[in-house]
Amino acid sequence: MSHQAYVLWTLALAVALWWPAARLVWVLSVRRLERKLDRKLDANEIDGQKRRAWVISAALCLLFSALFNLRLLNAAGAS
Repeated sequence: MSHQAYVLWTLALAVALWWPAARLVWVLSVRRLERKLDRKLDANEIDGQKRRAWVISAALCLLFSALFNLRLLNAAGAS
């Protein structure tokens, strides 16, 4: 597998995982913050949590997809 193919597959997997991961991180962070503050969040706080979740999930998805594709590349080269 070439370097270019590795990068493309890594980005494709990261993009595919980003939306569900962002939603999961967002829901969990809103629930945690509501429990911590013992009140419902206002619209600005919810939007802030959404932006935070998008950034966190983008980093996690890129890292996971890079490690996953690296593992596949090493497994393919070993056989």
